[in-house]
Amino acid sequence: MNHWLMKSEPNAFSFDDLNNSVEKKTHWDGVRNYQARNFMRDRMKKGDLVFFYHSNTAEPGIVGIANVCREAYPDHTAFDPNDKHYDPKSDPKNPRWLMVDIRYKRKLKNIITLSELRKYSDTQLKNLALLRRGNRLSITPISAKEWLFILSLERSKS
Repeated sequence: MNHWLMKSEPNAFSFDDLNNSVEKKTHWDGVRNYQARNFMRDRMKKGDLVFFYHSNTAEPGIVGIANVCREAYPDHTAFDPNDKHYDPKSDPKNPRWLMVDIRYKRKLKNIITLSELRKYSDTQLKNLALLRRGNRLSITPISAKEWLFILSLERSKS
């Protein structure tokens, strides 16, 4: 099983939006970065766990846990000229962009903020992509050790 961190701006799509979605699931569309696309295409598997991260807020942080419930398939928004994620170079016969489906699992008892995660940037979370300068990927892998450590932060705040 793999572990992931997926970022979303809550004013665009929040963890509560996921919880309120039909069957508590949604497709993760609009990814327009090749590295993030490759993670979905090559490494994301059904059942993988996801930290849902709210970005571009006063207090960015991990707010909940989801899981991958459908593996990569063509992102239909790339083909729709009326969609904000439209890509005129993407061909339905040979799609350039993909998406996965995720399902709500649970909300964290407490938000694990970016500033809290940064406290461990030289120790337990020194390899966490989220904490690297210039990392703007919406999807990044998390090691099993990092996943367990971050979960321990939730428990320690209770």
